[in-house]
Amino acid sequence: MSMEMEEILNETVPQSELEKFEKKYNRELQSKNPTPTSQFEYAWCLVRSNYTNDMRSGITLLEDLCKKNPEGKRDYIYYLALGYTRLKEYSTAMKYVQAFLEIEPNNQQVITLEGYIKKKIEIEGLKGVAVAGGAAIVIGGILGLGFALAKK
Repeated sequence: MSMEMEEILNETVPQSELEKFEKKYNRELQSKNPTPTSQFEYAWCLVRSNYTNDMRSGITLLEDLCKKNPEGKRDYIYYLALGYTRLKEYSTAMKYVQAFLEIEPNNQQVITLEGYIKKKIEIEGLKGVAVAGGAAIVIGGILGLGFALAKK
């Protein structure tokens, strides 16, 4: 796992930058014509926020851009993959990674992100197995104790 990918995923937006792009986007929104650039800049700031609701808002803006502006789709898909990875929604993030790799199969940064996500999915799967295994042991112990007491 590349430390560079960890840094990218853990990077947070400075509040001043978020506010600057939020004001710019809202100004354009009020005039009923936000540019794709303003929407993208604001979305990217939101995705790098510390707050889950901001990240989700950024993802919504990026998904909207994907539908309306196919020329920027490559960048939008990449940042959607990062956003979903930051939210720990790895299966959705993986779909965006795979969509990106269809466009640009040799992009090393996205390949690194794919490896990171696969590792996280594997770890989450192992945690799930451990939890399920632990629960089975506890249930087995309770049933065993119940049978032992019933025999007395």
